[in-house]
Amino acid sequence: MSVAGGHFGDARLHAPIGLPVKSLGNGALWLAAFLSGFVIEEPAPYELYMVLLSVVWLACGLKLRREFGPLVICLILYITGGIASIPIAKDIGDASMYMAVSGFLAITAIFYAAILADDPGRFRIIQNGYTISAVVVSAIGIAGYFNLFPGAEYFTLYDRARGTFQDPNVFGPFLVLPTLLIIRKLLSDSVFRNFILLVPLTILLLGIFLSFSRGAWGVLFAGVLVVYFLALVTEQRNRRRMRLIMLGITGVLAVFALLAAALSIDTVADMFEQRARLVQDYDSSRLGRFARYALGFQLVMEHPLGLGPLGFRNYFPEDTHNVYLKGFTTYGWLGGATYIALAIWTLAAMVPLLFKPRPWTGFLQCVFAVFVAHLILSVVIDTDRWRHMYMLYGLAWGMIATDRLERRRRLVSEGHQKTDGWVNPAPGATSRLRS
Repeated sequence: MSVAGGHFGDARLHAPIGLPVKSLGNGALWLAAFLSGFVIEEPAPYELYMVLLSVVWLACGLKLRREFGPLVICLILYITGGIASIPIAKDIGDASMYMAVSGFLAITAIFYAAILADDPGRFRIIQNGYTISAVVVSAIGIAGYFNLFPGAEYFTLYDRARGTFQDPNVFGPFLVLPTLLIIRKLLSDSVFRNFILLVPLTILLLGIFLSFSRGAWGVLFAGVLVVYFLALVTEQRNRRRMRLIMLGITGVLAVFALLAAALSIDTVADMFEQRARLVQDYDSSRLGRFARYALGFQLVMEHPLGLGPLGFRNYFPEDTHNVYLKGFTTYGWLGGATYIALAIWTLAAMVPLLFKPRPWTGFLQCVFAVFVAHLILSVVIDTDRWRHMYMLYGLAWGMIATDRLERRRRLVSEGHQKTDGWVNPAPGATSRLRS
């Protein structure tokens, strides 16, 4: 009997210590989501754990379904493009390791898609583990910024909170999805009954702010707008719509109050003034971020196989800071085109699901909002090695596959009903038809 492929719910299966296999499987999945927030050193605990978890689940029968086949095919083509560019790299060893990590991350995306397609109810486990991880990580980043314990400065970088990440620009965006999930909960349910959620929400918002990541601020702003808009347009009762409007106004006022309190601290205000500038010096300099975009795409036109993993830095002082450009420079024309196709395909497949009444619709709406914001953010920063970006792809395609499987089962069921009605007509119907 297959264990992981849809059979963790079988109450008859038990582990040797007496725990149901379903509980062990769900606990392992929760731990994977929780560990996704701890990547300050490589290899991170998340990576080592996911290697083991993926192997075990695949060995136990986790299915690769055709419903998320586009994700699998696109990721294979993407990684293939990168492997083909390895011989071009200056350092073959570093290039090979780079592609090995990219391949591993692609596997994690497929893993999450397969897990949810197998049992969409597992989104609650992932949501819980991710949210608790984000709150812990954010609290660590806040403690580091304010130096609340000896050695806490280790969790900062360039006077910015980074938590348990290597870079504040990854730390901040990582916190946005659970932030939106809490906001979505407060919008759809009673605030008074969920008053306790304001505590983790405040921790997450403060962590995002203290990362001083303009990208994280933008992802949060765009994500909140999308989630709020979807909540408004899907709500059909006028009374609840008015409630959403009042909650929106209250939320804006609360954010301004939190911002004012934070800016009352001189060091925070100084950093905010510096980071709030739309264009920094390193963006507009002679070989700054924007200049590298134009020069990089010119190089791409001359190198169909790309520049090799890590090859962009052989031409410029810094990396691409644009995942679409990096797709072409690191993974060649094949990989660059495939990544863009995957992003568009994912968006197009998610949109119809946003308005369907499903137990996981609210979760999908938050994933969609963060995913869209990350695709926009990817224009100005490299997100191709962000663990939670691959998780977003996996979660998105897991929900897409779930919807497709539900529709297929419904069609099959309707077909059986029609067939049964013809083969087994009601008593007396045969004689009437003959007459």
